[in-house]
Amino acid sequence: MQLDQKNPFTKKVDVLIVEDSRVIRDYLVYVLEGDPILKIIGTAENGEEALLSLERCRPDVILMDIHMPKVDGFEATRRIMSSDPIPIVICTASIHYLEVHTAMRALEAGALAILRKPSGFSDPNAEAESTAIIDTLKLMSEVKLVRRWTPTSSPILSTPLPRKIEVVAIGASTGGPPAVLKVLLGLPRPFSAPILLVQHISTGFTQGFAEWLATASGFPVHITQNGERPLPGHVYVAPDDHHLWISILGDLRIDRFPPRNGLRPAVSVLFQSVAEQFGPRAAGILLTGMGRDGAEELKKMFDRGALTVAQDEASCVVFGMPGEAIRIGAAQFVRPPEQIANLLTQIES
Repeated sequence: MQLDQKNPFTKKVDVLIVEDSRVIRDYLVYVLEGDPILKIIGTAENGEEALLSLERCRPDVILMDIHMPKVDGFEATRRIMSSDPIPIVICTASIHYLEVHTAMRALEAGALAILRKPSGFSDPNAEAESTAIIDTLKLMSEVKLVRRWTPTSSPILSTPLPRKIEVVAIGASTGGPPAVLKVLLGLPRPFSAPILLVQHISTGFTQGFAEWLATASGFPVHITQNGERPLPGHVYVAPDDHHLWISILGDLRIDRFPPRNGLRPAVSVLFQSVAEQFGPRAAGILLTGMGRDGAEELKKMFDRGALTVAQDEASCVVFGMPGEAIRIGAAQFVRPPEQIANLLTQIES
């Protein structure tokens, strides 16, 4: 994941490291202590030790491994988020499907981000991976959390809905995977339009994310290939470090043009292409995430008659992207993920 925004930090950020390997744990301590803002206030070998540590001290953010003895990272995350929420960043050494699947379950339970562990001094990517962890810990420490919410129902407004949707474009960042899943789980089967998705996620995890999303939702989910024709009821995910857009001919394109809003893939690129090619025959959905990626382009979709929806603040992990869309008048509807699916279902029925 390329970070959504940069925040100035003037105070220390207290970090708890939870990692069962002593070698990796010591390396993480070394890496994080090299930053003047981060302060290691404790380490734990597994989730059980982490839970006990939280009885004595409260960090600003937790760096959590996934596979550990006694209590693993998923279960530790679930317990923390259901009792006394603290920002949690999942850090894993593997991008194998099973590892990523467990990490995605931790995101469902309330973790904020998933990153790859730095590989060590000899790895050419070690510095970039270390920087990503440092920057992410700082940003996530600022996220204000509540206990995992239970969605409540609210009436669907009588705003006229379009008669037919030929494509659905979804953009999401921090907290996005569980929100995307909830939208998909609420959709009718079969669904008559292709679904195009830009999810900001750490490089290397997109394939595992797509496999998890397919398994959990029951929808066919693909990493987009250049030039393919999108099929109804299929989900197409932007690949690592590539923008996703749809051409005037209706085929999907990916490219490595410069980042937009500091991001590649960028929601803004997808939404702009959908606004231009489909106008009122499209739906744009902007979900939880930092920054403002996609907000202005959602407004372009709105201005061209598309159905536009922003996730509501109560259900967002971070209200940045949808909040900006609402502020500029880009969202026709503001809904939690389950009710976003209801809107699309009304169009299908």
